[in-house]
Amino acid sequence: MKSLLVANRGEIAVRVIRTAREMGIRTVAIYSELDRDALHVDLADEAWNAGPAPAADSYLNQEGILQIAHESGAEAIHPGYGFLSENAGFAQAVIDAGLIWVGPPPAAIEGMGDKITSRRNAEAYGVPTVPGTTDPVTSVDEVRTLAEEFGFPVAIKAAHGGGGKGLRVVQSADEIEDGFEGAKREADAYFGNPEVYVEKYLEKARHVEAQILFDSHGNSIFLGDRDCSVQRRHQKLIEESPAPGLTVKQRRALSKAALAAAKSCSYVNAGTVEFLLDQDGDLYFLEMNTRLQVEHTVTEMVTGIDLVEWQLRIAAGEELGITDVEPRGHAIEFRINAEDPFAGFLPTPGQVVEWQEPAGPGVRVDSWIRPGTTVSQYYDNLMAKLVVWGPDRNSAINRGRRALQEFKIQGVSSTIPAHLAVLDHPDFIEGTHHTRWMEEEIVLTGGDPEAPPSLPEDEELSRRDIKVEVGGRRFSVSYWAPEPAAGGQIRRRPPKLASSGALGASDGVIASPMQGTIVKVSVAAGDTVKTGDPICVLEAMKMENEVKSPSDGEVIDLRVQPGDTVTPGQVIAIVK
Repeated sequence: MKSLLVANRGEIAVRVIRTAREMGIRTVAIYSELDRDALHVDLADEAWNAGPAPAADSYLNQEGILQIAHESGAEAIHPGYGFLSENAGFAQAVIDAGLIWVGPPPAAIEGMGDKITSRRNAEAYGVPTVPGTTDPVTSVDEVRTLAEEFGFPVAIKAAHGGGGKGLRVVQSADEIEDGFEGAKREADAYFGNPEVYVEKYLEKARHVEAQILFDSHGNSIFLGDRDCSVQRRHQKLIEESPAPGLTVKQRRALSKAALAAAKSCSYVNAGTVEFLLDQDGDLYFLEMNTRLQVEHTVTEMVTGIDLVEWQLRIAAGEELGITDVEPRGHAIEFRINAEDPFAGFLPTPGQVVEWQEPAGPGVRVDSWIRPGTTVSQYYDNLMAKLVVWGPDRNSAINRGRRALQEFKIQGVSSTIPAHLAVLDHPDFIEGTHHTRWMEEEIVLTGGDPEAPPSLPEDEELSRRDIKVEVGGRRFSVSYWAPEPAAGGQIRRRPPKLASSGALGASDGVIASPMQGTIVKVSVAAGDTVKTGDPICVLEAMKMENEVKSPSDGEVIDLRVQPGDTVTPGQVIAIVK
């Protein structure tokens, strides 16, 4: 393999390009028109325009990507994660084009991508699975019958996807219809197939997973486990390796089950098998991700193995040269997302004006951000992964706290305050957290101290930083002041109907908190609503956000319908 096209963007494209260049492989980047000046474009040996900003027209344009591979002379394609990484049709098209697909065989992707088929395969190989259906459910009545059989809560899940997309947890009978419709809608939007299935939702379970490698010569290895239980909206926020508290017996069972699940679909290359660990200590197969995981970094930190390197070597036909792995120390990864943890983790697209990464012993940052980079609403909001290593878990936690405090980001909100709150919580320190723990226990109040204050004045404010000395001691002082425009005049901005930073309203006017697409409208003009009733569902940066009524009243004006694109501050509805 002498040349590689990386069919992705952001930090994972940067990650793959760096390893490929170390291996002496020529790298080819693709970019949308919005990513023309992105870091992965600069790092690659050559870069090609893949199309307009929407992913469907660029990073998901299979025909266009294959054409670029042909014209650039690339011999192989690495899909990263997300986008086309688990698309069996694209994998087959790459192979049919005479190129090397850096990933598992299309049949394995298809088998594990269909969650119902993967459950059947895993069960056939003796892997324990969560009680649930092995056929898609097609109606609300079916879900109701299964819920009565399994007992609440139940999970309605996309049959052809993962990563928390197309997943609804139903706690009671009156939530079934909304949960069923929401799961189907997201499944269709993200994976192109609305099929869903139902399984028992395990309360206070932990999310643990196994990293495996298989070559094409029949060799395989278990590279250790990870815990990914710190989540919100079923999206991972913090991952660590090894999983805290696992016994030797549990770890052996995890290894055995993971390798068996992979063998059930004739797997090749790197993969991750995910499990739920219930309160009794029993493991249940959840799903298999047939790609490189976002959190692969923590496994690399404790094993010293470059997983991307082995992906490329296995794809090139090499035999697996790893026979035994003994993890050393402890690693934790923090996902630094452009989200506001003080406002329900709402996405905060925008321009990053300051970006200063932490450093020092045991600190790794995988990112794609530079000062001036714009985080777009078109793509995922992951800006960076901060990964820390320590000789033990307590040391890693302390190092993580230090590194998070060093990380300086201005221009967009980030998840750093949430990470610090988690690290200071005794449940996390003791390793007793679970997948719903963060949403139940971590409450952030007071707002992001790095964000400009919300003031009634109509000036356009900008942040200023100065250094002062008081009594010989040096202080850093930040303040916000009107920004001069050309000619020295103060720029004025039009008054806002409502803050664009929260799902609220002012005097009955409900405004969009961000740029996005309306995917569902729950009311009609003339309807009577109560405080907290849903008005609509707004999708932005691959996340659905429910806009709710701020008060009791009547919807006297409704200005959106499904499919509409809205901008921050745009009026959605008026409740009188």
